[in-house]
Formats: sequence, C-alpha cells, structure tokens
Amino acid sequence: MRKRTSVSVMPISTRAVAAVGLSLAVFGLGTAVPAAAAPAPAPYSGYTGSSAEARANQAFFQAVLKSVAEKRAAHPNSAAAVTVTYDASAAPTFSAEIARSAQIWNGAVSNVKLQAGSAGADFSYREGNDSRGSYASTDGHGGGYVFLDYAQNKEYDSTRVTAHETGHVLGLPDHYEGPCSELMSGGGPGPSCTNTNPDANERAKVDQLWANGFRAALDKAISGKSLSDKSLNKSTR
Repeated sequence: MRKRTSVSVMPISTRAVAAVGLSLAVFGLGTAVPAAAAPAPAPYSGYTGSSAEARANQAFFQAVLKSVAEKRAAHPNSAAAVTVTYDASAAPTFSAEIARSAQIWNGAVSNVKLQAGSAGADFSYREGNDSRGSYASTDGHGGGYVFLDYAQNKEYDSTRVTAHETGHVLGLPDHYEGPCSELMSGGGPGPSCTNTNPDANERAKVDQLWANGFRAALDKAISGKSLSDKSLNKSTR
C-alpha cells in the first residue's frame, strides 16, 4: 500500500503462501480477471493477528460513515434505515460470498443495511494475491475497500473471511483472542472455525455505532452542506 501509516500484518500458513503463486485458474476457475497484489494505501486491518489495527479500523469506519452521511444530508429527516452501498464488480470470484455477507449483516442488525451498487458506492471489494492475506483498507482520501486474497480464502472459510472484513466497514474492531463464536475473532481460532455470524455483543455494537455515530456524522455533513450553500449563494450574487 502507498502511505501505509498503520499495518496489520496477516500471517498465513506455508500451504497458503505456496498457494499464492498458483495460477488464477486454481482459485477463480477462469472467471476472474488476473489480479496482482493490491497497492497499499493508508491503514489496513487484516484477518489474522495485528498489533496496530485500532487506527486502521477506525479510519475505515469513519470514511464509510462520512460517505453515507454526506448522501443522507440531502434528506436528513428520512426515517429509512441508513444504507451503505458497496461495489463488488472488482471481486467477481467472491460474488456469492459478498452477497451472503451482506445478507448475514442485514439479518443481524437493524440500524444500518448493506446494499449492492456501483457508481457512488460507499466502499468496494477487490480480489487478488497478497502475502498479507485479506484486509479492509482506507485509501487516505475518504474511500475504502475490502481486499479478498485468493490463497487465504482457500485456507479459511471464505464467507467468514468476507463477513469479518465487512464487520470493519460497520465499525467493529478485531478481537483475535476471542472464540469462534465471535465473527471478529477472524483467523484467531484457526482455519477450522467456520462460524459466519456475529454474536449478540457484535450485533449490539454495530446498532449502537450506527445510531449514535451516524447522527454525529450527519450533523457534521449537514453543517458542511449549509456552509457550502451559503458560499455558493454569495458567489452568484
């Protein structure tokens, strides 16, 4: 990544590392466009252990929160659930896992919903080979994406990996020392863990974040929009 300010290194097994060098056909069955290791933008948080992931998680969440709030500022009194849109076009190999991840989270929480989109999406998914494995990242310019690594998604349950990384989008930090029943324990419990659902505490935390955190972000976006409108009106007089 370019300008990496905080790093969550993603160790993967010898078997997974060896798999990175295999052809795309092994993992994508010829359906995906070949992808090199993703460029490294600002902070990112991986699927397995890290010592400096808190800022990365927060940066990703704040980027998505800001994007959604700026859209909602045009209709601040809407009673509809907050909708976060994602673009999965750059990760065709994992389209089923991405759709399932959105379904899992949409069924687990009530204050925010994930919806597939393209133009103007709040974040995106990408795929390829990267020795760091899968991770969620910000680009340092208000955008973010989830990178899904071919090899790691062979070693670990792919839907769990995708749902875990999507949890960062919704504001959850990693908790690698947690049990398999926690989605955000990521790769901590090992490849045998196939749980794809957030537990009660994780669900409650997301609903809390998108009730309180979003309100603050929306107020800021509305304030910024008002100042921009006033400036525009002055310049056109």
